[in-house]
Amino acid sequence: MSVNLKEGLQGVSATDMHITAIKQINSLVNGETDMIANMANVAAYLYHTFHYFWVGFYIRKNNQLVLGPFQGPVACTRIDLNKGVCGHAATTQKSVIVPDVHQFPGHIACSSESQSEIVIPFVKENSTIFVLDVDSKKLDYFNEKDQQFLEEVVQLLV
Repeated sequence: MSVNLKEGLQGVSATDMHITAIKQINSLVNGETDMIANMANVAAYLYHTFHYFWVGFYIRKNNQLVLGPFQGPVACTRIDLNKGVCGHAATTQKSVIVPDVHQFPGHIACSSESQSEIVIPFVKENSTIFVLDVDSKKLDYFNEKDQQFLEEVVQLLV
């Protein structure tokens, strides 16, 4: 069964789904200090709960983003800063919603099935530490509510 955050699931509003997810993710990461372990659980939770096409983290190491914990098909291992959607979000230090990845200049196509994308950076002391990358097989899938929700998820990791 596919979940569309805009419509919710079986009569449950997207807002209620987000509230429940935040509570559950908080209990998953609460008290665990290992960021990689928390990223792994969060990626699995988001992927299996919302049935996204791909969910994962890229961790900044020097001038690249290196693949971290993820769920979905195989992914690009390294992304140069300011390359693709993830690099753009890391460089600008702002969340990015891309309704159609094929229209994004410099998009890195790790999978031809990905149609839309949202990337949320985590910034500490003016430096991007990692980004959360979420892809959908549907065009124009993500909106501002998804952005607010995923930004809150990222904050639970630190």
